[in-house]
Amino acid sequence: MDIAMTDEHSRHAPPPPDWDAARAGALIAAESGREGGLLPALHAVQAAFGCVPEAAEPLLASAFNLSRAEVKGVIGFYHDFRRAPAGRHVLKLCRAEACQSMNGAALAADLLARLGLDWGGTTADGALTIEAVYCLGLCAMPPAALFDGAPVGRLEAGRLAALVAEARQTGPSA
Repeated sequence: MDIAMTDEHSRHAPPPPDWDAARAGALIAAESGREGGLLPALHAVQAAFGCVPEAAEPLLASAFNLSRAEVKGVIGFYHDFRRAPAGRHVLKLCRAEACQSMNGAALAADLLARLGLDWGGTTADGALTIEAVYCLGLCAMPPAALFDGAPVGRLEAGRLAALVAEARQTGPSA
């Protein structure tokens, strides 16, 4: 996701319902004294709130003596950071060459079209977020994915449909 796309989607986005600036500030402060602490602080904020909301940017910028633009640039550069909480389940589809060569790109395009999503999108019922990942190291079993962190190899359309159905039938991932 490029920075412009990140900015457009986050512009005036409300923070998640459980946002607590004091809690976020404490998480950020815990990392601010260490060299290279911005990434651990971003991970801590996302772990606590399900995303790195725009409201966290001034706290991060102040703690690390950076501009908000620099913080935004880091968030936009790393694909693991979200601007809005993910769905109850996350399906990460590999987009590396081995998986693409074994029909992964077509499977992903079909799934996204059927769900009416773009990469990083979440189904309307909040059940599933589809994300791109660039190599899972499962090159002997392409196309591959992670479903709530569990590897899935040798994907085909039926298996993807089953994963979507499972996401819609079950509650939050563990």
